[in-house]
Amino acid sequence: MATVLICRRVPRLSRVTPFVTTAKHKAHSRGSKSKQEKEENPETTNTETESAATIHLLKPLDYRVLYNPSAYAKSRAASQQHASGSKGQALSDAFTSPGATQVQQTFGPTSSQALPPIRRALPKPKAEPLPEQTDSGCSSAAQTQQEAEESQRERHDSKEDPRVFQKGRPEYRSLCYDRFEAVETLPLEEGEWILDSMAISEGSQSPGTTADRFCQLSRLPVAQHAALLSDPRFNVLCQCAVRNIRDFSTPDLIHLLKACVRLAVPPRHPLLAACEGEFCRRVWDMNLEQLLLVADCWRCLERHVPSYLSILFSYANMHWKDLTLPQFVQLMYIIGEGRRAPVDLEQKVESMILKCLDSFTLEEVGAVCLGLFKSLSAVSEHVMRRIADRVALQMEDMSTYALVNVLKVLRYTRMDHLPLLKELGKVIPARVPTVNIQGIMHITLTCSSLHYFDEGIMAAVAMSLPSKVTYCRSKDAAKFLWSFGCLDYEPPNEEEFYSSLIEQMCRKLHEFRKYPEHLLTGLLGLAFVKRFPEELIDYALRAEFVQKTRGSKYELQKDLFTLGRSVEIECPSYQGSRLPAQLYQEMTEMALTFAEEEIYVRPEIMEATSLLESMLGGPEYVKSHMILPHTRSSDLEVHLAADGHPIPFNSKDPVVNKKLKGIGVSLTDDLMTQLIKGSSSSLSPGGVGNKARPPGEERKEAAGAPRAVLSGGALITDTGLEMKPKSGCWLEASSPQQPQEVKLAIQVSNRNHYCCCSKRLLGLHRLKRRQLRQLGYAVVELPFWEWFPLLKRTRLEKLSYLHYRVFDPTLLSRA
Repeated sequence: MATVLICRRVPRLSRVTPFVTTAKHKAHSRGSKSKQEKEENPETTNTETESAATIHLLKPLDYRVLYNPSAYAKSRAASQQHASGSKGQALSDAFTSPGATQVQQTFGPTSSQALPPIRRALPKPKAEPLPEQTDSGCSSAAQTQQEAEESQRERHDSKEDPRVFQKGRPEYRSLCYDRFEAVETLPLEEGEWILDSMAISEGSQSPGTTADRFCQLSRLPVAQHAALLSDPRFNVLCQCAVRNIRDFSTPDLIHLLKACVRLAVPPRHPLLAACEGEFCRRVWDMNLEQLLLVADCWRCLERHVPSYLSILFSYANMHWKDLTLPQFVQLMYIIGEGRRAPVDLEQKVESMILKCLDSFTLEEVGAVCLGLFKSLSAVSEHVMRRIADRVALQMEDMSTYALVNVLKVLRYTRMDHLPLLKELGKVIPARVPTVNIQGIMHITLTCSSLHYFDEGIMAAVAMSLPSKVTYCRSKDAAKFLWSFGCLDYEPPNEEEFYSSLIEQMCRKLHEFRKYPEHLLTGLLGLAFVKRFPEELIDYALRAEFVQKTRGSKYELQKDLFTLGRSVEIECPSYQGSRLPAQLYQEMTEMALTFAEEEIYVRPEIMEATSLLESMLGGPEYVKSHMILPHTRSSDLEVHLAADGHPIPFNSKDPVVNKKLKGIGVSLTDDLMTQLIKGSSSSLSPGGVGNKARPPGEERKEAAGAPRAVLSGGALITDTGLEMKPKSGCWLEASSPQQPQEVKLAIQVSNRNHYCCCSKRLLGLHRLKRRQLRQLGYAVVELPFWEWFPLLKRTRLEKLSYLHYRVFDPTLLSRA
């Protein structure tokens, strides 16, 4: 058997240290695939080989290392995606095939080479089989069975999984369509006879007979349904039903609709349009059971019926007191699947949840939560807390699918229910290997959205994910990267974990054209943990992609701003696409405007600013602003000399400007000549500029010298002059720092900067402090757990605390 060696490209990454990763990918073709499968995953790998790749990543300047759930056992789309393994190689799929050559390239810190050096290990020779290993068929069969079980776990049926709760009570049989109901199969000969009789009579049968014919034909073998729908004789039967639709009794019309569900009639079929209009007309003559059953049939047929649902919700609103528990849960299911939340029902829904909460089965709790989440219904904190209280007590008995539905609403309401989250850390890690990839994504995303870090959950996800990564949609891969980056967690298998997800992002590159937000989500998550896959970044910063983000329903300009500036600071040798200066300027102005209205005016920041000015000698010694606008938080900047004395630098402060206004200057011819020709004459030998000055005077002059600061895509000096840097080099134009000067970036933190109930800094704020240090700032924090209680203490205590923080000897020793 020949061994084929395939060499594939690796996405270029910028990272502090090289990493070694071994990834396994196994895929088998499984028969014919649908068009939808091919669109979902047009490029996948088809290899069963195992390889190791050592990747040396581009090293930016001055880098330092700081850092069954049976419901989830059915993902049809995911398993089909995994099965389409013979459709070609994926972009940058370099970790799955052995290489027979060794490629080396050397880069300096500012190299402009396209790819980092890559070393591929030769595959180890296979050992000769022992005499006892003669029956390889057994291991092959076991492997096939294991893969089949894994594929089964990854299956998720978006139509059927949310309906699991309907199996919990017999009352649901009259409220919903049961596709698993046993029906007697109709012989083909009898089906032919029915169709022939319809053709002979030219559709003149009574409505009852027509409905009966539909029901009989729907019992034909499933393999015959497609042929039946295209049969001209069946079309005659449909036309007869449409003509006489108003003559059908309501039970006959419902039987007709159920037959259409069994036959899988296309959603836009004229017969269904006629049925929808007739059901809308006679809603007020039907009972609630019939209305919910019809709504369930529309869901099974995947037909969008907003008019019918509006009337149904109005009917339910009028008969709210008559709703039974199963009727309410089925109504919540319909509300969720219709993605509509009737405003006039919101309060009634909450009261019904509180009334029935203890009587719900756990699957019904999950169904109600899914309905709330899909319809984006407003949920009060009181109701959500009651739901979470019950789930926390019975989580072990709850299916993972129902539990994930509860987590979705918890995430949507932004409520950190600690008892539930702590119980989640006990229950979920053991379940992760058996949970489908979308379920794992929602669990991980809930933890990051609520800023809740549980190492047991995150480690279990990280260990399980590489073997499941080919099932990830672009959304799943992006959310995993964001969640781990947001919580600033790099798992024990970090290189395998991150390389597998980056590979999947490259495979799904075609999906980002339609969903640009997912690419930016993933890249920001990687940036938080100091990983920069340069080929993906180059794609994200291209003009074509930036244009696509403008058409998104999400606000993506802020994410582009954060990504673009982070690449410029942390990857000085990056040679790819960059954002236009105009976008930088727009986003900088927007960030500064927001800060002036929302951040600078916060009491904890205003108090710190005022006290620092008083302690250091005035407003010219402190500047409250955004040193890095792309990180979306403010800083208090202070400059200290090596001897600890503060240096005035904030010449733009209004107080300083007022002092300058009082100075009068006469415009003489000599002064005008100096202004026009510049100050070169003052620096000539024997000029005024060479006269000796006292040391104190020199320091004052140095402190008052023009100083460059970043504003948008250009540098603005204190003199008002603008220096536009070359693309990608704005950091090089910063003004020279005074000798032995320490620049402090004082952070007034709050709870939103940290993980819930911990002192673990979140990814965005870790990124900000890392970049401040790289730009030469010493980061000083006023942590909220120390500073906020001090706000209620005496002025002397606050000044003493600030003095201790600012004049830290360890900071001055670095000068």
